[in-house]
Amino acid sequence: MQSINSIDSIRNYLKADANKESLRFITCGSVDDGKSTLIGRLLYETKAAFEDQIEKAKYETKKYGTTDEMDFALLVDGLKDEKLQGITIDVAYRYFYTNKRKYIIADTPGHEQYTRNMATGASNAELAIILIDARKGVLTQTKRHSFIVTLMGIQHILVAVNKMDLIDYKQEVFEKIKKDFIQMFDKLRLALPYKNLNYKIDFIPISALKGDNVVKKSYNMPWYEGKSLLEYLDDLSVISISYDNINFRFPVQYVNRANLDFRGYCGEIVGGKIKENDEIVVYPSKQRAKVKNIIPISDREEVYKKGCITFTTYEDIDVSRGDLICKPDESLPYVSNSFEAMLIVFDKELENQEYILKIYTKETIARISRVLYRRDVHTLEKERVYTLKLNDIARVKIDLNEEVAFDFYEENKNTGAFILIDKLTNNTVAAGMIVGIATKGKKRVYTQAEIELNRYIRKFYPEWGCRDIEEVK
Repeated sequence: MQSINSIDSIRNYLKADANKESLRFITCGSVDDGKSTLIGRLLYETKAAFEDQIEKAKYETKKYGTTDEMDFALLVDGLKDEKLQGITIDVAYRYFYTNKRKYIIADTPGHEQYTRNMATGASNAELAIILIDARKGVLTQTKRHSFIVTLMGIQHILVAVNKMDLIDYKQEVFEKIKKDFIQMFDKLRLALPYKNLNYKIDFIPISALKGDNVVKKSYNMPWYEGKSLLEYLDDLSVISISYDNINFRFPVQYVNRANLDFRGYCGEIVGGKIKENDEIVVYPSKQRAKVKNIIPISDREEVYKKGCITFTTYEDIDVSRGDLICKPDESLPYVSNSFEAMLIVFDKELENQEYILKIYTKETIARISRVLYRRDVHTLEKERVYTLKLNDIARVKIDLNEEVAFDFYEENKNTGAFILIDKLTNNTVAAGMIVGIATKGKKRVYTQAEIELNRYIRKFYPEWGCRDIEEVK
């Protein structure tokens, strides 16, 4: 009888664990602000670090001599160069959980040359923890990190004022940093291309090394009446997508022809909801149809809000991978062969050449037709430039070879974000957020050499699928 109860207890525990809400967050800050130490402390205090990892960290602390106590950063820094230099280079993902939540942390580099890594870590985060060294206050790097995480659409920002132990836990220092950050953020908000996002900013004074206000409230700061960092994370009400209030968006991943009588459209719902007998419209072709069946099969009144589904329609319509399916009675996406976007450059230099643009499941050819301005993320000033280099953030106009359906990034991240891929190396050279529509300029005039090369490729290498450039709109 006891064994049956034990099995039931285990099942109940596993069920409760599986249903826990998850929270993804990113830590960022200047070099030596203590990002990795904070994460290491969280892993250690929540028992998410194994005994052998702790023993190894203790051994390496003595070996590298980074601190007199155990260096919690060594529980996170996985690369040899990181340990030797005491800085984070790669994006390190770590996991831990509490009784309330599961957590995924992206520990990203603070150096400007690793902007690519930081943008990657921020792209899926719901919260950004920005660390500030209490001895140094708000720095230009703080402004840069705040700009990037808000540009990526993160609306929750927690400012963790670290190393309070080194300033004798003085409240006036914490209050000054808080005031300086709010003033800085008010200016930063004006530089963002988004006008409808609401930002929530909170402040906690901590010492990651000593453990003050990380997991438990600190006796060293009785003047602080707020929550510890872990309590804050557990109780945070995340500003998340409400599928009841946004428009239906379904990028087609695959058209399933299981047999001659079945034609299903497979993909993931990235916005809104749908049920059987709903009217749909397919972009960019603008064909209309009515939903017949949704798989997995459930109650016919079931409303599907998110997740991967397959559905069929009463009418025979031409749908293919890369099409965007919406509902005609809701706000529809923009459809254009040109748009404006904020671009984060991942490559050494972006040239005036064609790239593969990938947006949701759609791929097409694109060209950066104009650099409107580059944003100096330290001063937040606009700069006039004509070429873009590694780690630049700029507003650009992008022309496409065909019409594509899209939303603005602040309305839907999934249908408003894209990457640019080098056609020769297949490397991702930039990530972008759509912020405006544009009008495509005149048709490009190709040189005779380009036309002859295009003809040669189409004649002798038809398997490459090369299009006739003289017919490109």
